[in-house]
Amino acid sequence: MNIAIIKYNAGNIQSVLYALERIGYEATVTDNFEEINKADKVIFPGVGEASSAMKYLRERNLDAVIKNLTQPVLGICLGMQLMCNYSEEGDTQCMNIFEEDVKKFDAGNLKIPQIGWNNIYDLQSPLFKDVEENSYIYSVHSYYADLGKQTICKTNYGKEYSTGLHKNNFYGVQFHPEKSAGTGEQILRNFITNI
Repeated sequence: MNIAIIKYNAGNIQSVLYALERIGYEATVTDNFEEINKADKVIFPGVGEASSAMKYLRERNLDAVIKNLTQPVLGICLGMQLMCNYSEEGDTQCMNIFEEDVKKFDAGNLKIPQIGWNNIYDLQSPLFKDVEENSYIYSVHSYYADLGKQTICKTNYGKEYSTGLHKNNFYGVQFHPEKSAGTGEQILRNFITNI
């Protein structure tokens, strides 16, 4: 199994590598177009700020590479948000793979960013095979993707939002499976073996 992790200026790559190793897989961290294109599975992680990350991807034409991939692709956290239509963070036009927009949490009484454990429910994809409804996952984010027809998983933090999206060969999760203990490992395993 040839797994590529897209290398760009948004962190958390090392923790994704470690999580894959824990479940018995190795991956190549790369920004090489050919290596990305020939991979069996592609993971697009991300921790950081949307406009600077999108600028970096465009300058290197990585956005076009990602959009044209035909094998299964999994966006994580900022990676998923950048695959959406638009983000309020930095007024950013994203890749428009998913139709949903990304919005800032309306703070109210909530602590922003949302940091810590929350549950996922309304699971609607083989990505969540053998994952129980209301399983706990680990999140760190100030922005969220709207609910829409591509939503495959939800979480509530002051409001209900998309914690999982799916369109064609593209999948995204808002939370960090690499930091979500057994639940996250099962989701990564599902992406590699069931998608």
